[in-house]
Amino acid sequence: MYTPTNTSVTVMAHIYIKIEASHNRKLLVVELVVSVSAALILSFLCFRYIWPKLKTIDSGETNQNLLLLDLNSDGSFTNKEGEDKHRWHKLPIFSLGSITASTNNFSITNKLGQGGFGPVYKGELANGQFVAVKRLSQKSRQGLEEFRNEMHLIAKLQHRNLVRIFGCCDEKDEMILVYEYMPNKSLDYFLFEPSQKDVIDWNKRIHIISGIAQGLMYLHQYSQLRIVHRDLKASNILLDAEMNPKISDFGLARIFGGNESQENTKRIVGTYGYMSPEYAMEGLFSVKSDVFAFGVLMLEIISGKKNTGIYGSEYLCLLRYAWDLWKKGRVDELIVPTLELPESWSSVAMRYVQISLLCVEENPVDRPLSLMLLQCSIMIKEPYNHQ
Repeated sequence: MYTPTNTSVTVMAHIYIKIEASHNRKLLVVELVVSVSAALILSFLCFRYIWPKLKTIDSGETNQNLLLLDLNSDGSFTNKEGEDKHRWHKLPIFSLGSITASTNNFSITNKLGQGGFGPVYKGELANGQFVAVKRLSQKSRQGLEEFRNEMHLIAKLQHRNLVRIFGCCDEKDEMILVYEYMPNKSLDYFLFEPSQKDVIDWNKRIHIISGIAQGLMYLHQYSQLRIVHRDLKASNILLDAEMNPKISDFGLARIFGGNESQENTKRIVGTYGYMSPEYAMEGLFSVKSDVFAFGVLMLEIISGKKNTGIYGSEYLCLLRYAWDLWKKGRVDELIVPTLELPESWSSVAMRYVQISLLCVEENPVDRPLSLMLLQCSIMIKEPYNHQ
């Protein structure tokens, strides 16, 4: 009977093992279900709450290091590996910390000037390149609307006679725009500062007039957006190292649709002395408003005098003074005396004055188009350069 007993024990043990294995499999299935469910829940929580914070932190670190990148000649950014990270159509966001560091904490020694928008500072990148940092003043008349208008508008414009923008900052109530640095400041400094009037000779003045006309023509006719600047003046023309003019400050600029020729506004903004009559009195502005301002600017470049000055007892502005000299055939008296313009070029100077006076006609219909301005300036410039 020994053998059956062993057999019985073996069978019983075999049954016991099967029951144990079945139980373990059930536990394993339960554990797997719980583990997968926990993993899914954890993944959802991570994606929903944690990932955005990590992304923000990472973005902040990238912004903090933007000033460590190299700026290409076309305004794009290149990292150390040479990979292009930020193109013009994607305006880079600078961190406040990096801008503060580049301007030495907005030091007074780095201040370049003060405009209607606010103070402008000189900043230096880690690679030694300089930038201009335009900081919105808390007391500025131009507020958030103008800041955003300039930020989005100028980022879409690319022309050698328009100032380039490298990035912006909107952090901790600070609103800042970062531009290319113009070492020769603005045109008004050379036109109206007594010690600087002799720096730009006749040839340079022709070059500056032609450059402004080209930039204006681009805004009015050839850019992807038809734009009226509305604040064209000497202080908004910046000069690079080669004295090439660049139109700046697009905070007041407006975009025109394809079929629009003029617009009306109840808010008159800009600078008196450069405003066209229809805009100053009725709020009507168009590309012809910019043409009027260009005419005033052109007269200022030729004469070295401000439009808002007093000339004699009967002239309260440069325009009336220039009109009177034109009618009397004494245009040569309008030219900056220190330019020492040869007598053979008096006719050329007269043509410049004629174009400028056409631009400031009271009726907008009588003013030329910007394309005509460019053609005229080139026609005048060519014979002079061939002498």
